[in-house]
Amino acid sequence: MNPVRAGMVEHPGEYRWSSYQVNGQGRSSDLVSHHSLYLNIGRTDTERQMAYRKLFRHELESEEIDKIRKATNGNFALGNSRFKEEISEILGRRVTPGKAWRPKKKDIESKPQ
Repeated sequence: MNPVRAGMVEHPGEYRWSSYQVNGQGRSSDLVSHHSLYLNIGRTDTERQMAYRKLFRHELESEEIDKIRKATNGNFALGNSRFKEEISEILGRRVTPGKAWRPKKKDIESKPQ
């Protein structure tokens, strides 16, 4: 949807490099292979294409886009707290932004070397 948001095209199917033409409109391509999630959204090609097109009927709110960008750029999980806890446990690391802080100068100076 970035080409649509950027005003390059009015519909994702119009963008030359979009997989929408294959997944949503049924065009064949040697460059695009169907992901298992795509294959699971319908039993037939027609059902999958219709389900895929439904995903693009409404534009995401700019607030949601910002959340996705921040999570992606920070390498954080995006979802509810239960999901984040599960992902953190699986990965064995923090998957949410930490609290920004910097030690005060006096704390650094009083630390034994």
